[in-house]
Amino acid sequence: MNRTLAVVKIGGSVLTGSRAYRDAAAVIANRIAAHPDERLIVVVSAEAGATDALFATARDIVEEPDERVLDLLWSTGEIRSVALLTLSLHALGVRAVAANVHQTGLQSVDGVASVSVHPLRLRALIAEHDVVVVPGFLARSTGDGVASLGRGGSDLTAVLVAAAVQAVRCELLKDVAGYFTADPKEDPEARAIPWLSYSHAIQMAGEGCDLVQRAAIEAARDHNIELVISSARGQPSTRVTTATLQ
Repeated sequence: MNRTLAVVKIGGSVLTGSRAYRDAAAVIANRIAAHPDERLIVVVSAEAGATDALFATARDIVEEPDERVLDLLWSTGEIRSVALLTLSLHALGVRAVAANVHQTGLQSVDGVASVSVHPLRLRALIAEHDVVVVPGFLARSTGDGVASLGRGGSDLTAVLVAAAVQAVRCELLKDVAGYFTADPKEDPEARAIPWLSYSHAIQMAGEGCDLVQRAAIEAARDHNIELVISSARGQPSTRVTTATLQ
């Protein structure tokens, strides 16, 4: 049976404790059950606030932490999320495997500006499992180290992985159901935006909207990857694509 491949990224604002991991695992398990012809690569972020807390801990030790050591420290947040979500999937009987930073195939030579993907090991894992859970925000650096991909870098991970494995879909699960005309947490009259062009999304990012990392939107545009930004609660979503559709 030919099986399609999709990428789903789960943001740190969604992963907020044990119950949240179980809920996220249930969403993934239900998708696998509903679409047995589809395999998933699930990109996860560190839990909300984890990266800032780790940085604060490092600053308590030394005023100006070494950037390479900081990247290694930050990676513990994403790896924790990978392990906990994979265990939650196992509890539901899903054939899932946890991947580390080096198995994702992302390599950074000069930060976000120069990231390549070599997906051979990732393809080998997905060939044997229904779900592969991988850490976002991180890439292998020169010398086998770990490099971070900037604030919101898990979005970029998802887009680059989707392009590398020729996924049929790249979905970003957030704590809000896509783009709105205003912040729905502050404005109850904010309206959902169902379709958005890459250029408009990039413009919004430049104006301070941090829903999706600007580098990720630019990568999606460059690789012609349609983004689906949605909520795990099944609410209406936003599609970011080549043009705004009416």
